[in-house]
Amino acid sequence: MMKVLKKIFLGIILIKIVLCQSATIKLPTFLKICAKSDPNIKQCLIDSVESLRPLMAEGIPEFGIPSCEPLIIPEVIIDQGHGPVAVKSTYREIQVFGPTNFNIKNMKIDLDKDRVKIKIYIPELKVNTNYTMTGQILMMPIRGSGQSFGNYTDVEATVTMKANRVEKDDEVYYNVQECKIDFNIGHAKLRFDNLFNGNVELGETMNLFLNDNWKAVANEIRPVLEDRLAEIFKKFANKIFHKYPIRMLFPE
Repeated sequence: MMKVLKKIFLGIILIKIVLCQSATIKLPTFLKICAKSDPNIKQCLIDSVESLRPLMAEGIPEFGIPSCEPLIIPEVIIDQGHGPVAVKSTYREIQVFGPTNFNIKNMKIDLDKDRVKIKIYIPELKVNTNYTMTGQILMMPIRGSGQSFGNYTDVEATVTMKANRVEKDDEVYYNVQECKIDFNIGHAKLRFDNLFNGNVELGETMNLFLNDNWKAVANEIRPVLEDRLAEIFKKFANKIFHKYPIRMLFPE
């Protein structure tokens, strides 16, 4: 009888071991883990984000994250009825090249409040799109449809993320609730083809005017890029945070 009980007991233990092993969550090799007790946790996290940068460019199929090079924005509609840029414009098939070529300048992290602020520098963003536009810029009438090109350089951005904690299956996970990006563009070169129904003289004059007043035009599309990139950062972070509990990502 004792032998039978021992076998049953050993069998139960073996079943538990197998179940525990099958339920073990394995971290991917591309994730650099930073311990809360690490005195250099800030640099560790900077290195961790830097290691993810090429993956953001290529995409991570197992996380459902597409390539961000180029960043594709299907359509943006802007209707500004007043102000220095009073235009109705539609941008389609927007391609943004260069968003993952960033350098981290600084990072502030508060694990107790689940907040992080990252300052990054992007040398260049190239934006290609199809456009239609009508209205006025700084009192100058403008209209046209065709292709437009933008080259935005020396871009400084501040990324702010705030998370909450959620419990699932006896584990605690991060969930990024808010993500904001603020841009400061150093300079921009712009070109809109086929302005004024292809009138070459008027088109060239307007393109010169736009480049002399690039800030007004850049400020028109900047909020859209900020929102879109913030959405991607949030999605990228949550794909990881929702899969791996805090105890694994930030061990004691």
